[in-house]
Amino acid sequence: MRAIQQSFAVQFKYGIYFTEDIFEQENAMLRDVVQQSSHAPAKVFFVIDSGVAEAHPFLLQSIQNYTTTHADALTLAAKPLIIPGGEACKNNPEVLQQVLVSINQHGICRHSYLVAIGGGAVLDLAGFAAAIAHRGIRLIRIPTTVLSQNDSGVGVKNSMNAFGKKNFLGTFSPPVAVINDSNFLLTLDERDWRSGISEAIKVALIKDASFYHSIKADASLLKQRDMRAMNRLIHRCAEMHVEHIGGGDPFEFGSSRPLDFGHWAAHKLEQLSNYSLRHGEAVAIGIALDVVYANLKGMLSETACDDILNLLHKLGFELYTEHLSTIENGQLSILRGLTEFREHLGGQLTIMLLDEIGHGVEVHQINETIVTEAVKVLQQKQHQLSSNILSESKETELVVPL
Repeated sequence: MRAIQQSFAVQFKYGIYFTEDIFEQENAMLRDVVQQSSHAPAKVFFVIDSGVAEAHPFLLQSIQNYTTTHADALTLAAKPLIIPGGEACKNNPEVLQQVLVSINQHGICRHSYLVAIGGGAVLDLAGFAAAIAHRGIRLIRIPTTVLSQNDSGVGVKNSMNAFGKKNFLGTFSPPVAVINDSNFLLTLDERDWRSGISEAIKVALIKDASFYHSIKADASLLKQRDMRAMNRLIHRCAEMHVEHIGGGDPFEFGSSRPLDFGHWAAHKLEQLSNYSLRHGEAVAIGIALDVVYANLKGMLSETACDDILNLLHKLGFELYTEHLSTIENGQLSILRGLTEFREHLGGQLTIMLLDEIGHGVEVHQINETIVTEAVKVLQQKQHQLSSNILSESKETELVVPL
């Protein structure tokens, strides 16, 4: 049989930049990023997370002023499009259609820029729209949450949910640039501030013990919303994610996804909770489950297991949710996450576990009986920690100052 063989390589390169007040007229970062690949004024179209727009009421005017000031490099294609934030947007095909209709109506082309401003879900959805419109519109991400600045916003994935499965639809399409503006973090609520820390713990646990110990040392500062401590965490976490993506399997052709440590359960917990759990909250519980599982299997020491669980608790994460114990057809519902994870990988089941802090080990089988036992351990641990907090609170109330 005669065949014509085709082979070519495409190099992808994009920067992750750090700044404050990106739309201050004197801040040339966005302008410079656009000018790197556009010699004439480039048409830009903004898609903005509704939560960000509410928290920053002057954002739209700032964008207008900025593009007017830098009109030699940027042309505002239309009024920014505001779309719902959070996982709801990724569950709703109508939101994707809304972005695509706007791209068509405003003549956004392959030499234009779609600038997505928001949390990870909005970046995923807007990036998916940019990837499939005209087979690829240039995308600039401006993440506005800890989770998106240190993890989801710096990679090459764009996606939305379908058929009750997380990220079932999507593309691998790198952005032109990612710009992290730390000032967007100042308006986050406590849950969103904390959520992204779990992804930093995740990558530290499987790759870098020293990073884990630095997070542990900064735990009190992070809980108190110390911006310098958070910026250190975000920069190192983003750096490690980018190193992994660029050095291995960026488009996930294999069946191994080390950066999804703790995620097989997390994705299912999000679905079971109807997405009332934030992604980072679900990841924290997923990490806790896998850490206890590894300990029960004899892979991870009791000391390391307790250290990790105590750090998660100190940062304010719950270690257990009732959704871990949901039963369906005589089986823990969470276990269906293993099947879905295998399907998502497109090959054999590959789960990352720990044998020590800073070092991950891939396994290809999970013992469902031990998972069930691990769930019970977490339930007991959460009850114990909650009881300790309650006791400490009552003791504090009984103290009468002299």
